[in-house]
Amino acid sequence: MTLAAHFSSSPDAGSDPMRPVRMWLFAVAGLVFLMVIVGGATRLTESGLSITEWKVVTGVIPPLSDAQWLEEFEKYKAIPQYAQLFPNMDVGQFKIIFFWEWGHRLLGRIIGLAFALPLAFFWITGRLQGTLKWKCLGLLALGGLQGAVGWWMVKSGLTGRVEVAQERLAVHLLLASLTFTFLLWLAVSLRPKAAEQFGASSARLRITSIALVVLTLLQIGLGGLVAGLRAGYTYNTWPLMDGHFIPPFENLARLSPWWANLLDNVTTVQFNHRMTAYALFALALLHVVDVMRHAKGTSAAKRARAIAGLVLTQAVIGIVTLLSVVQLHAALLHQAFAMVVLAMCVVHARRVSESS
Repeated sequence: MTLAAHFSSSPDAGSDPMRPVRMWLFAVAGLVFLMVIVGGATRLTESGLSITEWKVVTGVIPPLSDAQWLEEFEKYKAIPQYAQLFPNMDVGQFKIIFFWEWGHRLLGRIIGLAFALPLAFFWITGRLQGTLKWKCLGLLALGGLQGAVGWWMVKSGLTGRVEVAQERLAVHLLLASLTFTFLLWLAVSLRPKAAEQFGASSARLRITSIALVVLTLLQIGLGGLVAGLRAGYTYNTWPLMDGHFIPPFENLARLSPWWANLLDNVTTVQFNHRMTAYALFALALLHVVDVMRHAKGTSAAKRARAIAGLVLTQAVIGIVTLLSVVQLHAALLHQAFAMVVLAMCVVHARRVSESS
C-alpha cells in the first residue's frame, strides 16, 4: 500500500463530514514538506544569511530598484560570511542567494495563511468540535514558534561566525518535522477508524510503531547537526570512518565538557548519525517481523514492510550523499526522503494506535 493511498482513501466521502478538514491538514503538511526541502536548498547554497533583518510584513516585498538592491547588499557585506567566504561576490550573485532565502521566508508566510484562514472558516462553520479546536490552535502556535526559531537561528550567524549555529539549525529542522508529524497525526485521526485486530500483541506493536516515529525524529535532528557542522564533508567513506567502524575514544571525546562532543565534535556527530541509522533500520526490521507474525495480510503488514524498505532506501541515499561529498542533488534527496520516512511512520503509528 502506497503512502498516497493512505492519504487519499476514504470509504465514503459523502458520509464523511471531516473530509474537508482532513484534506486541509494533509495539504498544509505537504506545504511543510516543501518548506523543509526549500530550507535544505537554502542551507546548501549558503543563502540563509543573505537577509540580515526580520521584517514580518514588509519583508514580503523584495528589493525593486537598483538602489534597494545595493542597500541590501551592503547589509550582507557587513557580516562575517561575506568577508570570509564570498569577498568577490557581486550584486548579481547576491541576488541569487537572496531569492533563495526570500523564497524560504515567503513560503513560511504562505503556510501561515494556508493554516490560519481555513482554521477560522472551519471554526466559524462548526467543523471543529471539542479538543480538535485546541489541537489546531496548538498547531498554529507551533507555526508561529517556528518562525521565531528561524530568526533565532539566522541571528547566530550574523556576528562572530560565518554560518548559523548547528544546534539552532537542528532545532529549526526538528521543529518543522514535529509540526509535520502533528499535522499528519491529526489528519489521520480524523479518518474512519481502522478495524485491524492484533490481539495480545497490540500494546507491543503500538509501542514499537511510536518508537519508529521517535527514532526517525531523533535521526532528523542529528542530521541537522551534521548539516550545521558540515560534518558530511569529512569521513567520506563507508562503512568505516578513517579506517574504523567505531572511531577511537579519544577522537569521539576530544572536547570538554563531554556533552560538547554531542554538538561540536564533527567525528562524534557523524558517528551518532550513522549509528542511529543502523538502529532505525534494525527496529524497522524487528517491527515488520513482529507485525507479520501477528497480523499477516493486513494493511499494517503492508505499511510495516513499506517502512523497512523506505528506511533502507534512505540509508543508501545517505551513503551516496556521503561518498559524493555532499553533492547538492544527493543531499536534497536525502533530506526529502527523511520526511517521506517520517510520514509513513506517523501514518502507520496512528493507525496501529487506534486498532485493537
